[in-house]
Amino acid sequence: MDLSDPTMQRIGVYGGAFDPPHNTHVDLVRAAMAQWRLDRLHVLPTGQPWHRPQQPTDAVHRLVMAELAFESVKGVAVDAREIERTGPSYTVDSLRELQIGYPRARLHLLIGSDQARALTSWHDWQGIVALATLCVAARVDAAAPQGELPDLALPGAQIEFLHTPPVATSATDIRQRVAAGLGIAHLVPPAVARYIDQHNLYRTAR
Repeated sequence: MDLSDPTMQRIGVYGGAFDPPHNTHVDLVRAAMAQWRLDRLHVLPTGQPWHRPQQPTDAVHRLVMAELAFESVKGVAVDAREIERTGPSYTVDSLRELQIGYPRARLHLLIGSDQARALTSWHDWQGIVALATLCVAARVDAAAPQGELPDLALPGAQIEFLHTPPVATSATDIRQRVAAGLGIAHLVPPAVARYIDQHNLYRTAR
């Protein structure tokens, strides 16, 4: 596949628990769409995460919240394939399926710099870097400056950096704020805040 071919589609892939999706998620997607001129971006809420001992909130809630969070972002599709897949959810499987669905596309996998550093622990990470360009977004807790990952050793990987300020918002903080009775209106899209309240999510800290 000739990645320099200007006729190729650019397809973004952004996975995560989205428990809940928050404003930073939306901002990262908007920035990625603009910087890499993506034709489409698939947001993939995780199904059964293989690497997390604690299971996330029920997939139905996370899927609906993701749809609410990203509904106003043109070109974004919330993709339920990992939730619908039985057994552990692996990123490489989703990339393979998307490549089949977009045979003339260049896949861009949007991940945080902390995830990039841990990528060699992921299932078939070599398959991931063979299928997609890694689009790395800086996080406020990253050990290296934005745009620099000197300790990132991923042979064969194509790596690009998202030009956006690092941020501190995390889903864990949001869940803890809800459990403590604190407001989250400034941290999540309004429709997501209403959904959390209507369905009494995150009332217990975790």
